[in-house]
Amino acid sequence: MAFWKFVLAMVLSFLPGLLGLFFSPIQSGQNLWYNTLNNSFLTPDGWVFSVVWTILYFLIGIALFLVMQRKHTRNEHDKAGAYTAFGINIVLNFLWSFVFFGAHLPEAALIILTALIITAIFMARAFYRVSQASFWLVVPYIIWLMFAFYLNAMIIYLN
Repeated sequence: MAFWKFVLAMVLSFLPGLLGLFFSPIQSGQNLWYNTLNNSFLTPDGWVFSVVWTILYFLIGIALFLVMQRKHTRNEHDKAGAYTAFGINIVLNFLWSFVFFGAHLPEAALIILTALIITAIFMARAFYRVSQASFWLVVPYIIWLMFAFYLNAMIIYLN
């Protein structure tokens, strides 16, 4: 049973990234638009994004798995809150890719990214109520989202 929970947690955590591939500059041919944009000097090479997102989705998957595995919580609503925050977060994560790379709307994407950061913080707090380790596994994701906010904002500013 634990194996299938782990698989489910991984599939769910990687889902926004997998769906986002349809809109990524490398996979969808959108690189023509993206490559014309002025970026921050801190913008990493494209391959860095793939590596970092793979690691982050894996960490989030482990965090979700730990929440799923936890049998006893202080409050029955703790797990439901964690699942709800996670669900909202993965939807916003995918939506950012669609709006930024698919619709070419960096301003709208920045608004979504703001909501994504807020929900990631709520998700981390909700995970903490169930499993402290899950909280710490989500922290790198929040830090990366803040860096992504900077990169997105700089694209708006420089273009």
